[in-house]
Amino acid sequence: MKEKIINALNDVKVIYDNKRLGELLRIKSVEWQESDQSYTVTIALNFESKTYNDALVKACSEAIEPLLQRGQSARFVINAKNVAHKVQNGLKPMDNIKNIIAVGSGKGGVGKSTTSINLAHALKNEGFTVGILDADIYGPSMPKMLGTNERPRSRDNKSMQPIDVDGLQTMSIGFLVDEENAMIWRAPMAVGALTQLLNDTMWRDLDYLIIDMPPGTGDIQLTLSQKIPVAGSVIVTTPQDIALIDARKGIDMFNKVDVPILGVVENMSTHVCSHCGHEEAIFGTDGGKALAEDSHVPLLGQLPLDIRVRQALDQGQVHALDASDIALRYQEIALKMVSHLSQRPKDVAGKFPKIVVENR
Repeated sequence: MKEKIINALNDVKVIYDNKRLGELLRIKSVEWQESDQSYTVTIALNFESKTYNDALVKACSEAIEPLLQRGQSARFVINAKNVAHKVQNGLKPMDNIKNIIAVGSGKGGVGKSTTSINLAHALKNEGFTVGILDADIYGPSMPKMLGTNERPRSRDNKSMQPIDVDGLQTMSIGFLVDEENAMIWRAPMAVGALTQLLNDTMWRDLDYLIIDMPPGTGDIQLTLSQKIPVAGSVIVTTPQDIALIDARKGIDMFNKVDVPILGVVENMSTHVCSHCGHEEAIFGTDGGKALAEDSHVPLLGQLPLDIRVRQALDQGQVHALDASDIALRYQEIALKMVSHLSQRPKDVAGKFPKIVVENR
């Protein structure tokens, strides 16, 4: 019976995963207690999420319920811990940031910043400690979308405190310059400013830092990909052919610099009529899905062009979406993203003791 239960559990696939539990090696033990006629199933996860845990327990319970005899029961113990994952060769994770996830697009105007903020907000609502860094030096949008023009403070005149917005730790060049001022900088200056924003901000023990990357594959993107310890990346695109061309370039860039791609988000998949709710694929159908399949990466989700999202971020109130169906879509995408990241190797840099060889 125990073997049948293990086989049934190994065949379970949760909506947020792209593999079955057996492939993910998440079932650690199944023990039988004669005293109360019950099985105890222990599951290990590399991230903590009540929503994911509830879905996992429900799926596992449904899988083994037909196997249990009358009077028998099962309980589930989930050992979950947010861990740091492996980054590019030659780099190691930052001390106060477990995982950095870069959100890129290759092309502007596809809703990358909107997606970044909503994914960060969804992760925060799941109980993770989350930060978001606006890496668009020339066109920062975070201050407007987050509804704040607060200036960063410094306690030592060397570093900056992140701006806290509704539980999100945030930083942007837009917090340091006037909104009307154009940043007329050459690439080396922009790269230096971005590096300083990341390294000189006193991030407070983040589980995830979402970096909203500028569009394209230029100097800033290469610096992010080669010098900043990124655990994974997400590509945002619309279904439109012209956007897919540049999204492929973004995927190619991440592949070349050894940054794993956690998945593709297809934004503006359909337009939702605000009067009748009818959805129409005005930019084409399943372009992001085809891109994900061709690139052999997961499709994290498809998002509609919804006026509520635009209104919420124009007003700097991302939390206004919390009770909506669109928030559930962002939640699902965010959990798929961290679930896929959890399948990556853990970080072991700096975990080994220092070995000193003495010649005598």
